[in-house]
Amino acid sequence: MRLTIFDLDHTLLAGDSDYGWGQFMVCHGLVDPDEYAQKNAAFYAAYQAGKLDHAAYMAFSLEPLTRYAMEELDAWHRKFMAEIIEPLMTAPGRLLVQERLQAGDLVVIVTSTNSFITRPIARAYGVEYLIATDPEVRDGSYTGRIVGIPAFREGKVTRLHSWLGQCGKRLDDFAQSWFYSDSTNDLPLLETVTHPVAVDPDHALRQIAEQRRWPIITLREHASPPTNS
Repeated sequence: MRLTIFDLDHTLLAGDSDYGWGQFMVCHGLVDPDEYAQKNAAFYAAYQAGKLDHAAYMAFSLEPLTRYAMEELDAWHRKFMAEIIEPLMTAPGRLLVQERLQAGDLVVIVTSTNSFITRPIARAYGVEYLIATDPEVRDGSYTGRIVGIPAFREGKVTRLHSWLGQCGKRLDDFAQSWFYSDSTNDLPLLETVTHPVAVDPDHALRQIAEQRRWPIITLREHASPPTNS
């Protein structure tokens, strides 16, 4: 059996679903446009620079979910999928996922973006298994807090091992394992698998991939811009 792991943002997607959700909320008046857009952009810049305070970002990004009923959020998310996400799901990315599924690999998406945003995206790719940062839900509403370990940096490795254990497996059970990612934030998990693959990598990851002779690929062909960016 083979294990194939995909990062989501800037890897399978030709963009960032977390940042896109923030833009979507601004455009549709779900948050204060000036304040939220400014903070969202600042957090995104910190992420790109590898300096993100993940706990602070999670508190910021999850707070708006506490203001709305689940039914409203689900309706907004369907609109978000159509306007923002579907244009970012490139043909090469879709094809690669389907090839791995059809080959019989155990396929999982591992992303630091919260599962409210990403679970419908994983379903759109036909991927059953998702490891994401999980928002807390109590009495049918989001609390603004997270549950468990965030799936970020070393947390992705911890969460992967925990998930495999729940499935009755260990990483060593797989003769071959792949992880596709764009970011140096994912270096801990890239170093854990037998086949790390850099996908449209940031500058730092490209340098590492070239030094270590990791494959470097692109999945960006045929991407179209979001309709509401």
